[in-house]
Amino acid sequence: MTTPLKLMIVAGARPNFMKVAPLIKRIEFMKSCGSNDMQYILVHTGQHYDPLMSGIFFRELGIPNPDINLDAGSGSQAVQTANIMMRFEPLCTETRPDWVVVVGDVNSTMACALVCAKLGVKVAHVEAGLRSFDRTMPEEINRVVTDTVADLLLTPSADANENLANQGIPESRLCLVGNIMIDALIDNLAKSRASTILRTCQVQPMEFAYVTLHRPSNVDHPESLVAIMSALRELSTHLPTVFPMHPRTRKMCQQFGIPCEPDRRLKLLDPVGYHDSVCLTENARLVVTDSGGLQEESTYFRTPCITLRPNTERPVTVTVGSNRLTSIGNLRADIADVLSQSPRQGRIPPLWDGRTSERVIEAIQKHCQ
Repeated sequence: MTTPLKLMIVAGARPNFMKVAPLIKRIEFMKSCGSNDMQYILVHTGQHYDPLMSGIFFRELGIPNPDINLDAGSGSQAVQTANIMMRFEPLCTETRPDWVVVVGDVNSTMACALVCAKLGVKVAHVEAGLRSFDRTMPEEINRVVTDTVADLLLTPSADANENLANQGIPESRLCLVGNIMIDALIDNLAKSRASTILRTCQVQPMEFAYVTLHRPSNVDHPESLVAIMSALRELSTHLPTVFPMHPRTRKMCQQFGIPCEPDRRLKLLDPVGYHDSVCLTENARLVVTDSGGLQEESTYFRTPCITLRPNTERPVTVTVGSNRLTSIGNLRADIADVLSQSPRQGRIPPLWDGRTSERVIEAIQKHCQ
């Protein structure tokens, strides 16, 4: 009998959960069909430990309880990365997986990839090759380092392959598989469309804006956050605006003395779950965000998206026409311009079809031959 391939799947923060869920679902489906080719261990590094940012997503996405939780917790970039590495190394040494699968670009992704590189354990990076070319973003450092040491680079779009080729990574380590986030989205569409969030927020489809903002460059400086909140309050006078506030954003509003009480038009909420977020994205007239994942989800629905960042590691969302980058100074003008155009824009990129998890598993199996 062939020995099953042992995968260790790592998740650390909210953006990771939507990416590991389709992989787990695919492996479980293979098992239900009688396949004994693969088994997995799910490791949660504990990078996101707030139940609002972690636990609710596990429940909604049907992800099983992690086999291991490293409880790394918070800290500076260096402290958190070091904590994850110190806790992950003995686990890897003890279990000796055939492959460690890391996803996305959070600290857990890089930390675990580095440990594996030192131990000689093979690493597959799902969502490889994305680049903002902005080294001031911690995520960009995580992407570059992870892609440098990973053995198999599983990319979501053709531009990612080009980035890796320009980095000097041989084609034999690359495989274009599509966008794993869209697998999760498609898997959860029925539940998302059953969400009551629109009723709760008292908004109608295509008649509200959906906002998420959390990046330090936007929320950690009083002049930036004051200007953003002013623009959003102005937007809400024209279009009801639903704004689930990240804990970091709410904390900074309070620290800077910026009013963050909800009203009838600017609906400030606690963070929402995945199904509610997908429902809001599909039904919004406009999305304003600094989130990478929301750029992708809005592109799938062709919902116009304004990304409050000078760059994006997902340029395909801009290329296909659903997303545009903006600055705080241009935010009001860009909102007005988008609202003057069609309520649905752009097109869905190739391989954003809900079958990426299948291609990921096939690529790992093929790389073992």
